[in-house]
Amino acid sequence: MARNGSDDATRKGTMGVAAVEGLLAYAGRRSRWGGGALSRVHEAIGLSRELAAADPDEHSVLLARCLRAAAKLLLRRGRAQEALPFAQEAVELCRPSGGAPLIVSLACVSEVYEALQRYGDAAEAMTEATAVDPPD
Repeated sequence: MARNGSDDATRKGTMGVAAVEGLLAYAGRRSRWGGGALSRVHEAIGLSRELAAADPDEHSVLLARCLRAAAKLLLRRGRAQEALPFAQEAVELCRPSGGAPLIVSLACVSEVYEALQRYGDAAEAMTEATAVDPPD
């Protein structure tokens, strides 16, 4: 079934991960026009927090992805200071498992630091990203 709106993702009977993915997809499309994207990402963060609380090993990476989506939306809107906590939390969630999610999260936080003109912190994040072992 084609998704027609954010309510398709959260209607009764939709699995938790599918609902989060639907909200992120909807927000990605809506971000071009500005309407409702950020509220959908915040909704996805809330749902993924619940999933991660129930099973952190399974869903922490999904939560980090939602947090990065929020940071990037805020960054595109010139709200780097508001984006920073989301990007930092994504990094902290990905540190234990490492790999690609950590690399992407470090690149995101680096981008936020650059927008804040914190170039030393941005460089430090990218240096850490280059030291992370890539996925097999």
